[in-house]
Amino acid sequence: MKKRITGAEALMQALIHEGVTTIFGYPGGGIMPVFDALYDHREDFRQVLVRHEQGAAHAAQGYARSSGQVGVCLVTSGPGATNTITGISDAMLDSTPIVVISGQVGAAALGTDAFQEVDFVCITQPICKWSYQIRRAEDIAWAVARAFYIAANGRPGPVVLDFAKNAQTTMVDFEPASLPIQRGFIPVPQPSDDAIRRAAALIDNAERPLLLAGQGIELAGAQEELKQFVEKTGIPVGCTLLGLSTLPSGHPLRQGMLGMHGNLAPNVKTNECDVLIAVGMRFDDRVTGRLATYARQAKVIHLDIDPSEIGKNVPVDVAVTGDCKETLARLTKAVHPAEHKEWVESFAIYHTMEDERVVRPAIHPAEGPLKMGEVARRVSEATADSAILVTDVGQNQMMSARYFRYTRPRSIITSGGLGTMGFGLPAAIGATFGAPERTVCLFVGDGGIQMNLQELGTIMESGAPVKIILLNNNYLGNVRQWQELFFNHRYSCTPMMNPNYELIASAYGIPSRTVAARADLDDAIHEMLTSSGAFLLQVAVEEEENVMPMTPPGADVDHMLPFIDSSTPTEQWKSTFIH
Repeated sequence: MKKRITGAEALMQALIHEGVTTIFGYPGGGIMPVFDALYDHREDFRQVLVRHEQGAAHAAQGYARSSGQVGVCLVTSGPGATNTITGISDAMLDSTPIVVISGQVGAAALGTDAFQEVDFVCITQPICKWSYQIRRAEDIAWAVARAFYIAANGRPGPVVLDFAKNAQTTMVDFEPASLPIQRGFIPVPQPSDDAIRRAAALIDNAERPLLLAGQGIELAGAQEELKQFVEKTGIPVGCTLLGLSTLPSGHPLRQGMLGMHGNLAPNVKTNECDVLIAVGMRFDDRVTGRLATYARQAKVIHLDIDPSEIGKNVPVDVAVTGDCKETLARLTKAVHPAEHKEWVESFAIYHTMEDERVVRPAIHPAEGPLKMGEVARRVSEATADSAILVTDVGQNQMMSARYFRYTRPRSIITSGGLGTMGFGLPAAIGATFGAPERTVCLFVGDGGIQMNLQELGTIMESGAPVKIILLNNNYLGNVRQWQELFFNHRYSCTPMMNPNYELIASAYGIPSRTVAARADLDDAIHEMLTSSGAFLLQVAVEEEENVMPMTPPGADVDHMLPFIDSSTPTEQWKSTFIH
């Protein structure tokens, strides 16, 4: 039944119709009528006031990634809108469904360079799935329904609604829109029977198959389908960074993380397998290393919901398009039961090598300063390996991802494609709202935490119970590592002079503790996890520790430091990287 209401109130009703319960936002003149309408809906929405619009976008991402729902952020025009661009770009590259609603000047003033006017639709069109300007109140119901449909369906991603001020204040006869038919938009392509048959034939005849598990499995909710498929076929699994929690860490077929700072065994075996099955991943350059030598010996089967990803980087022998929750289930029915005992056992020697030279020194050091890996493993163990890991970007990201353990789906939230420093703190806040029943542990470096440090104010006001583990090495650690390895130890602008983080936390009413001695670590972790709300645990870690193993830039994926032969021409890698 239609009701005559303002456009701002129509937006509220449309969001309620879409099932929205949480909005991350920051008010301003261009969106003030909407925030005025929001005042009357304090019982309908959790309204989370962030301290910067970039924080709103990242918080919406954290909410979406932890809950599986569409995240929503609401900002004003001009700089309020443009401050969300990093978050929109990040969501696009990591297939995160968010809807960004920005204010805009009235339609009559468009193109006049009015105060805080910016062409936000044109700015965001290349970095989102759909960007639309609402100029008439009559278009609100249709635009909101379409926005949420596009954001959540098919390969998820960000959508932008630019909301002209006149459309916010005009009266309209409003009725929520039903799911619209999208001409030309086929969110889930149907897999062909022939592709399933050909993929099954390759898998049945494989002697050394390897499956690469990506975030698409998480997005599709296909974790159980993955488990059933690999257990029927006996195929070992390597996980991308964003796909680390698709299969529990303790599963006997799970071989670890792929890529530049991944585990040695799955990287080496990528270039030894005879059939490579990629599921919900895009063959990112950090996974493949040098494409010219990547898995050239293997027949490649690629399962993905986005046809544009298939064959984009790696040639494919069989393309299986569709939702992997369906395609994995169909493949499981089509293949014959198998075991690949000798092949799976062949991974063990590489696990042993990595364990001796990298893992044990990282998580059980005999002496010396605290290490990042041991902190991550001890926090994971203290949460019974059931927490959500949120990371910032840098060494803190790679170390925590490597040494955290995963027993539940949707347990890692990190910036993969864009590599956004400053992502972690607001994303962790969003994650606490998206999965309030779970412990959210944020690992962040002393560089990244300062990029959105103001969001401690959001924690103070909202009560978001984020457990912040600040790995402080007084460097921009990841850049410093590359400077050490590839730029002759020339540490240009990477040493960090840091503030007193405990005093800052205290100013926001957040309890904190600093640990530098190994003997104090477990007690400090216990204090953090048993604290009723947010907590900042600062750990002074080894200043010049490196993340290993590492595939140098431009190298083959299986040529990993520190395991490569000493005669390997590392100068060639330096030249490839620098030039």
